[in-house]
Amino acid sequence: MSTLPSQNPPDQPAASAPVAGPAAPPPAAPAAARPGQGLVWMALLLAAIALVFTGMLWQKLGLAQQELARRAQESGAQAVEARTLAAQAEALTQELQGRLTVAEVRLSEVSLQRSQLEELMLALSRSRDDNLVQDLESAVKLAQQQAQLTGSTQPMVAALRAADQRIARAAQPRLNPVQRAIARDIDRIQAAALADIPALVLRLDELARQVDEWPVLNQVGLGKAAPADAPSRRPDAAHPEPALEGSTAAASGDTGLSDGWARVSGWLGDVWTRSWNDITRSGRELVRVSRIDRPEAALLAPEQAFFLRENLKLKLLNARLGLLARQLSTSQADLLAVEVAIARYFDTSAAPVARAQALVGRLRRDLVDTDVPRPDETLAALAAAAGGR
Repeated sequence: MSTLPSQNPPDQPAASAPVAGPAAPPPAAPAAARPGQGLVWMALLLAAIALVFTGMLWQKLGLAQQELARRAQESGAQAVEARTLAAQAEALTQELQGRLTVAEVRLSEVSLQRSQLEELMLALSRSRDDNLVQDLESAVKLAQQQAQLTGSTQPMVAALRAADQRIARAAQPRLNPVQRAIARDIDRIQAAALADIPALVLRLDELARQVDEWPVLNQVGLGKAAPADAPSRRPDAAHPEPALEGSTAAASGDTGLSDGWARVSGWLGDVWTRSWNDITRSGRELVRVSRIDRPEAALLAPEQAFFLRENLKLKLLNARLGLLARQLSTSQADLLAVEVAIARYFDTSAAPVARAQALVGRLRRDLVDTDVPRPDETLAALAAAAGGR
């Protein structure tokens, strides 16, 4: 801190110069020096004040630096703590993620167990009506398969009637639509025109058994020899009256000679009649006149007739197998071949052949290739009843 130099007034002479006049009085000098000292003291006061303010500012700056340092230290500690907490949170998150994964696995297992338990409870809680519906559906489907295999509607009709009776005994109102559907299906199935496979098979078996009895066209007529054998009966059986007359004459007193002659004459007549019948039959069998429209049938040898009959039996057997296999077109073709063979090689004027030919024609007409009706309404009603339990 500098002090201001004292300055003499310009009108005051220097001290080293001699004073010519009288000397100034001593009390006047301190009075002139007081204003300069006041300024000095004022300057000193201002300097002290400035120094105090400077110290205060320095102290505030130090405090601010300490506060900044403290806060920086606290911030660093907080950052370290935040990093630690972040690491802990990350570890906890990973742990929670693992637990969540385990919990999801367990939840899926629990859900699976719950679904299995629900299914088990549903299976255990099925009522008698639900079991009845399932039994009826199984029985109807089984009867439908049997009807398709056999070609007959009897198994299906029987199954539907049995189902109707069981529903009537159960007396459940929700099964009334099923009962109405069963009634409609029974009417529709019974109205369908189908071939009676078992009856047709029996007819084919009967035809196969009758093949050996059919006479061929070139067969020497055993059936025509029967009328020639008719007169060969004993005369006593055909004419019993002469024997009675002879016995009456013997009883009335005729002689034994006449009785013996009557017997001899009767025996001779019987021998003559039989001889004449044998001769005429042999002549008729030796010479036979007939019209030949089909030469291949007339020239058929006996061994070929045997193979012809066996071939017809095989055709009938093939028709039977095709009928059982539901190959109705194949059966119709085999029956047509049998009908053609009968008309070509066998005597259609004979009664067995005529009956067989008519039977083969009816069989061909009865082989109608139609599908077995399905009980669709009954199955739909059963499915609706099973779904609405």
